[in-house]
Amino acid sequence: MLGRMDVYSVVHTVVAPLAKAVWRPTVIGLENVPATGPVLLASNHLSFADSLVIPIIVPRKVAFLAKSDYFTGTGVRGAISRTWFEGIGMLPVDRDDPRAALGSLDIALEVLGRGEAFGLYPEGTRSRDGRLYRGRTGVAHLALTAGCPIVPVGLTGTPQLQPIDARLPRVVPVTVAFGSPITVGERFDGVPLGKARRQLTDEVMTAIQALSGQEEAGVYNDRAPDA
Repeated sequence: MLGRMDVYSVVHTVVAPLAKAVWRPTVIGLENVPATGPVLLASNHLSFADSLVIPIIVPRKVAFLAKSDYFTGTGVRGAISRTWFEGIGMLPVDRDDPRAALGSLDIALEVLGRGEAFGLYPEGTRSRDGRLYRGRTGVAHLALTAGCPIVPVGLTGTPQLQPIDARLPRVVPVTVAFGSPITVGERFDGVPLGKARRQLTDEVMTAIQALSGQEEAGVYNDRAPDA
């Protein structure tokens, strides 16, 4: 069975170029993603395919969290699923565990501590109506703790790329736009922590909205049963 780095190499040397040749995504601002060092890629979330599109487009490895179900299957099919998701940078999290939110932050900080890229969705879960929901402050907590930049990402077209009831992706126009990095620096020195997290998160969501063009919902999103 292929190891993580083997699968990652296959994805980025074979699968990624093939996928880009077939779907021909429009990519904007890829130069805004730092080539090295810890960075958060904070994106809107419209489809399961989002966590595949971003790693395929970004030239460096991006870790995302994924449901632990993808890693616990049995038999040949379970082994293939586990190897695939691990190989493309997915990290398992049990979202039915009440401690999952804190565990997710710890996992992200470990990734950033290794100088790697971590992808996340500040909305918390997929938008079912296409609107952009209010960001949760975990993204700011990570950036302020790790002292790393946040690159906002705006995706469009991914709901049509792989609709909920579709087993295979479709060939549709997809746009992936990367905004200018949002740095923490000393801007929040002396600012109460809760206020700093809220301000930084709102700044990130404003940047995502400018990239995606979505209508803002103005409220938090609830977790979908199938999300």
